[in-house]
This record gives sequence, structure tokens and C-alpha cells, in this order.
Amino acid sequence: MCAEPATDHLEAHMADTTWVVVADGSRARFFETPGLKLDLREIEDLVNIVPSGLALSEKDREKFAKTVANYVEQGRLKHRYQRLRFAVEPKFLGMLRERLSEETRQMIFEQIDEDLSALDAREIQAHLQRH
Repeated sequence: MCAEPATDHLEAHMADTTWVVVADGSRARFFETPGLKLDLREIEDLVNIVPSGLALSEKDREKFAKTVANYVEQGRLKHRYQRLRFAVEPKFLGMLRERLSEETRQMIFEQIDEDLSALDAREIQAHLQRH
């Protein structure tokens, strides 16, 4: 019997995809990156639309948390990622986590309770590297 080289397992692990979710109650941006590298590629940008001139209500934020959670759940069900990193505004993070399945919550590798949604991809990448 031939033993499997240790590097095969390591390479397979490095090929995993991580989704980085950057969000607050008004916007959620999804990035993917290979393994644990921070080579972010934006794959989705969801915006919480409310009638113009109106501020976001708590109900709007909760509804948006459900939309974002559904997108994350669908990604898991379609095996689009193997781990999650969240950089989410603290109150919205609580709303979001409440709406995720246990299976999805177990895939959260890191969470930063900060709102980085207004930053560009390069700034988000730099911020995450400091954590």
C-alpha cells in the first residue's frame, strides 16, 4: 500500500474557498478568496432599498438580515465556500447570526464586529490583514 503524500492534503486545504461577508443594515458585499489568502474578488453587492428619503427602520434591517442570511445559506448549500469570514456592524451581525443555520454558523472562521462596507476591496483587504 502506498501512503498518501502529506502535501496532497495540504494542497486540497489551500484550494478551499473562503467567503468574506462585509455588511451593515444597508449594504452587504460578498467576496471570495482562495484558502486563507486575502486576495479578495467581489462576487455580490446587495443593497437594502427603502423608499427615498426614509431612514432604515429596525424592520427593514431585520428583513435585510434575512436576505443576506439566505444568500449565505444558498452559497453553503451549493458548496461555493468552505469557510466564512464576517466583517459586520455589531448589531447587524447579531441579526444575521440569528438567521443562519447551525451548519452555516459552524463555517464561520472569523468575525470582526466592524462596519467595513463603505471601504473599497483593497482597503477591506488591508483591514482584514491587521486582524
